[in-house]
Amino acid sequence: MKYTKRRNLDLAEGDMTPMIDMTFQLIAFFMVLINFTEADQDERVRLPISELAKPPMAPLDNPLTLNLDPDGNIYLAGQQYQLPTLENQLQRERELMRNQGEDPAEATIIIRADEGAKTGVVQELITQCQGVGFEKFALRAKEEER
Repeated sequence: MKYTKRRNLDLAEGDMTPMIDMTFQLIAFFMVLINFTEADQDERVRLPISELAKPPMAPLDNPLTLNLDPDGNIYLAGQQYQLPTLENQLQRERELMRNQGEDPAEATIIIRADEGAKTGVVQELITQCQGVGFEKFALRAKEEER
């Protein structure tokens, strides 16, 4: 009787661990690259159109975004404030920056005022921010389409 060895005919499967690791690394890489500025934008605010509007040349230091709607409501981090009640929150933001070792005077306040917002309210908002200790401001507008 002829004796034959049985071969294990199982298919050779590759180790998928490196592939899974690479996938997670790619996910982490793209999460870091995502532009999170959309989070600070409020859909209730329609920016005015300006031919002088240009994107910033460099990222702003410690940005703090304030959205102003046409009714005079101010939105900071998703919370609604009126001009008189905003000062307490601005002071908390200033203290938070100081606790993190940052200078509030170096922070940039981004004001996104609706095209229907009154100029006087924007000026009062800037004055209130200055009273708390913020010194840098950036106003947002839409670039005029050609």
